[in-house]
Amino acid sequence: MTHPTAPLLREFCRYASLNMLGMAGLSCYILADTFFVARGLGQAGLTALNLAIPFYNLIHGCGLMLGMGGAIRYSILKSQGSGEAGGRLFGSLCRLAGLLAAVFVLAGLFFSRPLAALTGADAQVFEMTRTYLRVLLLFSPAFLANDLALCFVRNDGSPQLATLAMVAGSLSNILLDIFFIFGLGWGIFGAVFATGLAPLLSLAVLSRHFGGGHCGFLPRRGWVGSRAALACLGLGFPSLVTEFSSGAVIVAFNYLFLALEGNVGVAAYGVITNLSLVVVALFTGLAQGAQPLVSRARGQSRPEQARRVLGYGLVTVLLLSAALYALIAFGAGPLAGLFNGERDPLLQQIAVEGLRLYFLGTGFAGCNILFSLYFAASERPLPAHLISLARGLFLILPLAFLMARWGGTRGVWLTWPLTELLTLLLALFFLCKKGRTAPSPHAG
Repeated sequence: MTHPTAPLLREFCRYASLNMLGMAGLSCYILADTFFVARGLGQAGLTALNLAIPFYNLIHGCGLMLGMGGAIRYSILKSQGSGEAGGRLFGSLCRLAGLLAAVFVLAGLFFSRPLAALTGADAQVFEMTRTYLRVLLLFSPAFLANDLALCFVRNDGSPQLATLAMVAGSLSNILLDIFFIFGLGWGIFGAVFATGLAPLLSLAVLSRHFGGGHCGFLPRRGWVGSRAALACLGLGFPSLVTEFSSGAVIVAFNYLFLALEGNVGVAAYGVITNLSLVVVALFTGLAQGAQPLVSRARGQSRPEQARRVLGYGLVTVLLLSAALYALIAFGAGPLAGLFNGERDPLLQQIAVEGLRLYFLGTGFAGCNILFSLYFAASERPLPAHLISLARGLFLILPLAFLMARWGGTRGVWLTWPLTELLTLLLALFFLCKKGRTAPSPHAG
């Protein structure tokens, strides 16, 4: 006899595995750039790339705020049979994405120089940093549209197509990186141009969902109610905070490493931060895979089912984080060497130590990402916001400067594990706090 939880476990495994694969592929947009820039342009190119990455975090965070917030609400509406409201919701979010894209494009056209100066780029890497920023911002409409479409397609019952789109985009980025950087000799421009083209291919794959006759959120005229739209932004806000804070942390850490080790320190940190994009993306994919199931349970007033999904997620986080840390700790030397094209011994030494210390926070971070999205998917935005803000801004930034003063470079590496541990204690407090949430409100 089939156990009553077996279908839910199979569904969780399907959604989680597909989204983890897709998010790992999506994170390779920047990781591929890092590898090929390190090989083709050396330490200076790696430094410029790491200085520009926070702007990618900001664009991606805005896309996820619209996409995840809207998809959470759409999943609840769908479970309640309100398909037309879902179409109006998607149409409204598309228009908001267009407004954000216009702001980013204008920044790329007219403010790339002051933005590059804001990153702290010196004369050696300034022009490369500016080029990367300018092209990245000009491609922002593609990034925003891709994030929005991916989230809705996933929540519309097509996680396989969403995964295929993300993987296709990443593979195209890798191939185009090789062609543009080494084949055509386009340098940093080739790297960012390949990154900008990748979401366009992803969108081409996703277009199958819109033309297949089974899309439940075809855009409809008219805006959803202002309260409903703001609620979507609130539910997606933790995703924005996660990405924005990643950018803010990179800026702060770049500043500290410039002071402690110079450009070579920033280059070494670039190795760690780009690998962390993949690690965090795996946990984000796991959480995003759980989200439609938790939101559906919320819409159907089945809290016990949502808690089971959370339990499956936590077990997966623990197993995955142990495997990832073992791989990183024992393979630190070869991993650092992949991005050390000039065989700089100081860069190698700093990066190896950083890999082993920084990624001690892997399991804590995975739990925090899962808890944050669990609360958001359950329409409990306040705990989700506080977890995201604590790990992304309120704790990590002051701790980084304190730890740098206390322990120098080693102290900076330990900042992330300490921050994630303290945040996990906060998340467990919210989880154990007594009191049930109010019933899900109807669509506005």
